Amino acid sequence: MTAHPPGSHVVVVGAGLSGIATALGAALRGRSVTVFESADLVGGAAAYSGGQVWVGANHVARREGIEDDSPELTERYVRGIAHAAPEALDPQAMAYWLAEAPAAMRYWEEVGAIRWTVIPGLADYHAEADGALGAGRYLTNEVFDGRALGNWRGRLRVSPYFPVGTTYAEMFRTGRSVNRDAEQGPAGSRAGEAQAFGRTRAGSDADRAVTGGPDPLTFGTGVVASFLARALREESLEILPSHPVTELLRDDAGRVIGARAQGPHGPVERHGPVVLATSSYDWNPELVEELLGLGPDDFGSVAPDSLRGDGITLARSAGGAVARIPPTSVPMLPGWESGQGGFAYGPEFARPHAFIVDRTGRRFCNDSYWVDIVAKALDPKDPHLPFFLVWDERHHRKYGLGTVPPGADYPQGTVTSAPTLRALGDALGIDGVQLERTAEVFNTHAEQGEDPFYDRGTLDYVLRFYGDAAHRPNPVLGPVAEPPFHGLRLRFLGTGIGSSGVRTDETGHVLDTHGRTVPGLYAVGSCAALTAAGSGYNSGFALGRGLTLAYSVARQLGAADS
Repeated sequence: MTAHPPGSHVVVVGAGLSGIATALGAALRGRSVTVFESADLVGGAAAYSGGQVWVGANHVARREGIEDDSPELTERYVRGIAHAAPEALDPQAMAYWLAEAPAAMRYWEEVGAIRWTVIPGLADYHAEADGALGAGRYLTNEVFDGRALGNWRGRLRVSPYFPVGTTYAEMFRTGRSVNRDAEQGPAGSRAGEAQAFGRTRAGSDADRAVTGGPDPLTFGTGVVASFLARALREESLEILPSHPVTELLRDDAGRVIGARAQGPHGPVERHGPVVLATSSYDWNPELVEELLGLGPDDFGSVAPDSLRGDGITLARSAGGAVARIPPTSVPMLPGWESGQGGFAYGPEFARPHAFIVDRTGRRFCNDSYWVDIVAKALDPKDPHLPFFLVWDERHHRKYGLGTVPPGADYPQGTVTSAPTLRALGDALGIDGVQLERTAEVFNTHAEQGEDPFYDRGTLDYVLRFYGDAAHRPNPVLGPVAEPPFHGLRLRFLGTGIGSSGVRTDETGHVLDTHGRTVPGLYAVGSCAALTAAGSGYNSGFALGRGLTLAYSVARQLGAADS
């Protein structure tokens, strides 16, 4: 067993964005740091994401001439969208996050971890909420050259869901399309790394060896790469992939004093305070059932398959508590089985010529907006599971499905097709007669670009991020009328943001079931419950809060022998 002497050392469990940031911050403040990562690749769920970092009243927006925001507006917005379950919101944690986030993002830029830019013209989810803005709160990285990672480039996860190498501005002009050159494999696998909703410009190892050209990295992959490159410059910081942590070490008083991992060559121990940064619980069926109430027929994940709730398990072993956010407020996307051993999702559910129904054949929500889909489908008083995506041949011809090109055959066993909607309904276990009626009503209004029943097509964020900009009169509305018709049963897909998680105080200390601090133990990122936002969510909250807690915890670890 390899040991490491105690003293000024810090142990971080998880090499996703928040874990890497915490390690970097601690190293810059004089600590030596070990990062244990269970997978052979680093970056975690953040590397698969869109790299959206939501920060109110930030310095980047001001630098780019966007002056509309303020701390007061930011707090009003977060409070305003957390109304579904007010008891889930920790006001102290919210106030701390919102107050510290601008300073944290400035700090990460000042120490060279990233160069921020504002995602252009991207509005807050809840445009109707008090304090919402049309632009300025979403940050991401300026294009990062992956060559700066050297040999670590091959250990970086590359997003299978975004056109890495393309900027948001370019994607908004051209739309999210599918990388037809790649094959999709199981989520978290090397084959699955190739899948992308958009052609990736990030070069392969072979391409870079031949051309020696730039390796532009954007979206979540680029954000993680930028932090990773900066962390690698710190001699006091080691990152150990393929080292899952099996045990937290505690002294006789119950204080956490280190961690034991299982490395490729045997057990490895490091001593010092421990920071849990293991992300969420997507691939742990027992925790999914406990925290979301969903079984295997209704849940899957497009996050790396290394996200198994290890942080929750480790925290509980040391007496840590779990905080629960209602499942109706957890960020999940409508998706499907890929037919190749994993799961897939894409913007197709929000594209024209499609809608979502339950088994009665009726629509029940704004089916272009995952927030409403989750809230309505999982409403304990009026649930709508199972639920189904239905589309017509125009949708097939124009958009395809996931990695399936427009007009191409769907993988065997994934999609059901029929000459009429009634026949499609019967084949899927939906009321076919009612499905025809639903389509008739939907089509009448979709032709005009309207949805008077569920407001599909009214949210700026959805129109810009998911819609077909070339389709008129509304980027997410079109009739479902051209045979043959197609459909599949949907399931909710986790993306590594479970919302529920380890209970912490506002500064990242893990708390026990009595609300007391577990000495020597911290949690950051999506491992820590998102009580700072409660039942409200906006894209970018997870990464924004994660980097803020990383900044806070690193500052505490650098200030004292924690």
